[in-house]
Amino acid sequence: MSKLKENESLDREFVTLPGSAAFQSQYFLRDTAAGVITGAMAIPLTIGIAIMSDYPIKVGLATVAFACLIGWINAWLRPGNFIGAPGIAAGLAPVLAMGVATFGWENMAFCIFLTAVMQAIIWKFNWQRFLLVAVPVYLVEGLLAGVGLKILLKFSEFTYEIPEELVTEIFWNATRIQMAAISAVGLGLFLFLFSKFKDTQPAIPYFVLIIGGALLAQFVNVPMINVEDIDLHFKLPLPQADVTFLMFGYMVLFCAMLAIVDVIEQVMSNAAIEKIDPLKRKTNSNNSLLAIWIANLGSSFFHGMTNLDGLAKSTTNKLAGAMTKFSVLVIGGVVGFFTFNPHYLNYLPKFALAAIMMFTGYKMIAGLVHVTHHGPYALILAILTGGLVYKVGIFEGLLIAMAVHGVIHFLVYTNHDHIPGKEVIKRYFENLKKDSSSHLQ
Repeated sequence: MSKLKENESLDREFVTLPGSAAFQSQYFLRDTAAGVITGAMAIPLTIGIAIMSDYPIKVGLATVAFACLIGWINAWLRPGNFIGAPGIAAGLAPVLAMGVATFGWENMAFCIFLTAVMQAIIWKFNWQRFLLVAVPVYLVEGLLAGVGLKILLKFSEFTYEIPEELVTEIFWNATRIQMAAISAVGLGLFLFLFSKFKDTQPAIPYFVLIIGGALLAQFVNVPMINVEDIDLHFKLPLPQADVTFLMFGYMVLFCAMLAIVDVIEQVMSNAAIEKIDPLKRKTNSNNSLLAIWIANLGSSFFHGMTNLDGLAKSTTNKLAGAMTKFSVLVIGGVVGFFTFNPHYLNYLPKFALAAIMMFTGYKMIAGLVHVTHHGPYALILAILTGGLVYKVGIFEGLLIAMAVHGVIHFLVYTNHDHIPGKEVIKRYFENLKKDSSSHLQ
């Protein structure tokens, strides 16, 4: 009799596992509502990041919708986090734009495919354990700060842009001054609402700004977002014939950087998502990487972009009431609707998008505050990295910062501790192997 009761207890525990249908069904209404709210918020963010990446907006939307589907399926099989919302990462936008400018739009599908393959290797051998040791978190924060500055300055141009037919020889004419004033009020309202609702309903400032901007555009002639309704079709992600051996080598290095930054951002996001999980569930970063590389691999077949579980959308998802990954499926449905009906997005004013993206850039720069906990050296290196990324480019800036970091550590150990250089390198890799066991799994 006791054995029968024990089996019944185990059965009850099984059906209420986080990945089970019974568990997800009890939160169906909450997850649906959260998905609709987060999906609506994801639209302007996706548009802005796609513009910054020099990608068609429709491709960015399709990438998010596909990543949401993969994320939901993965949650049933190998859950990574439980309320993370996939999207195209703002931190990778200038990297993708650099890829488009360097290799051409026609080769970017192969680059994303190659990036996914590298991420699959990282996932297979669980190498994400080593990355935060090999590449310090404060260096990554510096990189994101440099990218945030690029985003902030890029979209600040939208705050004073006016319709082409109203441009005159005088730059600051009455129309442009009016546009700047409207943008300032919109940004101020957004910041006020965000400070008021950031801990309860962070989607409210997005809704107010977008809806208010769309209504204002009915009475005032302001520049609007223009979404090109391109055809999405499946095609093998192969390199084009004009790719030389030298370009291919540079492409491999570019994709390695893209893959590593994407993985590190996901690991960092998972740590934060675990802290805000309403049921205090543990995340598994390697399982999250499985969803990422599968989504990246699949998106390369329709010329899509890279993805990860963004912290901003994940936080909104949690505060909107999400409890399971079913909310991510709803987010994908909302984004998917606008993917196939992009004409509705033409009602979004550029000044509203500018406010949202400038705030996103500011938040990335403000991430440097987290670096202060690591001490003055980390802060100086992070600021240096941000400046290099902004000034000389993401790829070059990251390499220079890592080289500077390596040289400083090498000199500190050899000069002050009188340790031979070979011993320093040996000790570094020994510590790398040892410390990896204590990092996020």
